[in-house]
Amino acid sequence: MPARLDVVTKAVIPLAGLGIRFFPASQAVKKEWMPVVGADGIARPMLAYHLLELVAAGIEQICLIVQPGDDHLIRDTFSKPAPEVLRRLDAYPALAEEARRLPDFRERVQIVLQHEPAGYGHAVFQSRAFANGEMVLLCLGDHLFRGAPVSPYRECAAQAAHSGGRTVSAVNRIGPAQLKSYGTIAGQRRPENPRLIDVEQIVEKPAIDLARRELRVNGLGPDEFLGWFGLHLLGPSIYDVLAQMIRDNVRDKGEVQLTRAQDIQREREGYLAWEMTAAERFDFGTPDDYLDSLMRFRGDPDVSRN
Repeated sequence: MPARLDVVTKAVIPLAGLGIRFFPASQAVKKEWMPVVGADGIARPMLAYHLLELVAAGIEQICLIVQPGDDHLIRDTFSKPAPEVLRRLDAYPALAEEARRLPDFRERVQIVLQHEPAGYGHAVFQSRAFANGEMVLLCLGDHLFRGAPVSPYRECAAQAAHSGGRTVSAVNRIGPAQLKSYGTIAGQRRPENPRLIDVEQIVEKPAIDLARRELRVNGLGPDEFLGWFGLHLLGPSIYDVLAQMIRDNVRDKGEVQLTRAQDIQREREGYLAWEMTAAERFDFGTPDDYLDSLMRFRGDPDVSRN
């Protein structure tokens, strides 16, 4: 039976990065396991928020891509705590409830190893068997997302119904100072749904002059651009493109880059973007970003998940 391309039940989170910008802290703890305090005052590993939101958005299976030797982190994090810990947690009902539901995630999680640090695209390619011809929601591991009234994870996944099996990248408005950090697009909005954009060009971390000259989307101000939000609804052909790039050793700065594969998809079959207008991104990618996002994420957003 052919895979359905109008619904999404699978998500992929690459976690195999070396965390160089967090050295030497990354020698002691992986970046995605660093603590983040939620609006409820509970300190969770950053990864746990992804899993909570994905499950709430209807995702049934989640593929975590890790370095060899790091798979024990998944098992340890999402295991039932030791009896002594459980006894002490009885004094903290909210934390005791967290302890009870942590093991539930293990039933949804599959672990895939990336045996060499060959780039983000190479990491994503390791999930090919997991995807098995279906659309998958790709989440940046060092970003978190929040929005109302609909979860950004659910909002992005819902675009499968309009994509015809093509990749749809969530984008949001950025200014010139942010161009150095994000893939940025040019394209045209669809008249019947202006938030859905037919992408005409994709450039990873463009220079300001190039962005002002070429990376335009109708409906934006003179110094507004649309950059990657951190969620991508990947069409199945991305894996064929990545396989060809790996076979032909197509690399940028020594690595197999996902943005290059996405642009090849665009040339071959078209590519879509979906503008996120009521969602917030929390970037934990650098120490300064981590500190800023910690404070903002702790605030009470009064979010209702749908």
